[in-house]
Amino acid sequence: MTSTANSRPYHVIVFGASGFTGQFVVEEVTRTLSDGPKGTMKWAIAGRSRQKLEKVLEQASATLTKPELMSEVGIILADVGDLASLATMCKQGVVVLNCVGPVVACFTGTYNSDNFFTACKFLEGMQLKYQSQAAENGVYVIGSCGFDSIPADMGIQFTRDHFKGTLTAVESFLTISTGPEGGCIHDGTWQSAVYGFADSDKLRALRKKAGYKPLPVVGKKIKRRSTLFFSKEIEQYAVPFMGADPSVVKRTQRFLHKEYQESPVQYGAYVGVGGISSLVKLFFAGILFCFMVKFAFGRKLLIKFPEFFSFGVFSKVGPTRKQMEDSSFCFTFLGEGYTEGQDPTKGKPNAKIRTQVKGPDAGYVATPIAMVQAALTLLSEPESLPKMRSVEEKKRIKELGPDRPILQIQQQASDRGRAYTRNGLLL
Repeated sequence: MTSTANSRPYHVIVFGASGFTGQFVVEEVTRTLSDGPKGTMKWAIAGRSRQKLEKVLEQASATLTKPELMSEVGIILADVGDLASLATMCKQGVVVLNCVGPVVACFTGTYNSDNFFTACKFLEGMQLKYQSQAAENGVYVIGSCGFDSIPADMGIQFTRDHFKGTLTAVESFLTISTGPEGGCIHDGTWQSAVYGFADSDKLRALRKKAGYKPLPVVGKKIKRRSTLFFSKEIEQYAVPFMGADPSVVKRTQRFLHKEYQESPVQYGAYVGVGGISSLVKLFFAGILFCFMVKFAFGRKLLIKFPEFFSFGVFSKVGPTRKQMEDSSFCFTFLGEGYTEGQDPTKGKPNAKIRTQVKGPDAGYVATPIAMVQAALTLLSEPESLPKMRSVEEKKRIKELGPDRPILQIQQQASDRGRAYTRNGLLL
């Protein structure tokens, strides 16, 4: 890592910087510039249009009163349709924060690629197809480094760290709060949902091809809730969370179980949808969405008119800065397990714990924070990255604490506006 960092002109490259989310990642990198290696961090932005990239820098410099951005930040031209340009871009940076979608060239030329595209099919397909090639070239490709799925994944680890015993199952409940002007989500996420649901059959085939063995169930098997229910925990109606969180959390648990022999935590993810009026909108929008997504013509209509078909939840324009300032999220984690000295294979769980992760606007404030803090952790703690190690090395690392980089991200995220809190209760 040190040799790679020394041989490349930039520590971080923000690819897709002129996109809706990319512009806020640029602002977040600017805010945390002094937190890089030895207090300095060289970085660049990349995309198809120099004019648009320069406009993003102008906007960021004006918003944050940083006129020096125009001269200090590099500009790289790269296009997803031109693999050569992608390879050239990747070879100039240590970490690539990818805000546009799949990047194949990184597997042969760079160190890391963070991806916003949270469709499970893409994430799991990338791992299945490129795992060996990435390992051979010393490349770490880390997906879902935004709101999907760092709050959920780190929340589970935080809950486990503060549970006095063996944590066996966790349910999470996500709630979103908005201000007087309401809120919305840019339609890039809507498009991911449309294509993701359309490819649901392919996802099942992909998982079958991967041939993963089921994780062992420790303790009482978690009971899955119904498609729609009233949650006493968050005092509103809730539905299963359809994002990448369950897939990402399970992948982490699989890795920790395989590499460090840790007891896997069962996970159920849900999201609050509000009261009766919100429930009615969700019902009609859901029926219409599920029907139209099956047909090519229906998908075209959904993508062309996101605001109409989502009752204003998704928009081609995206939220205003005022809407983002007034928005926030809260993840509530309810865990159960067995106290120290209790055998998880015998009897019911005898302890519970409640933790929360709170933060600002999920899509365009918390996501850039999560991405940038993940990048800084990669740059400052390369020795903590997982490698192909012997059994003896794994045991030694486990004794030292394999989750040190996780704790680093938690601390940095807390400093930048996301809080981790806990409240445990023994029954």
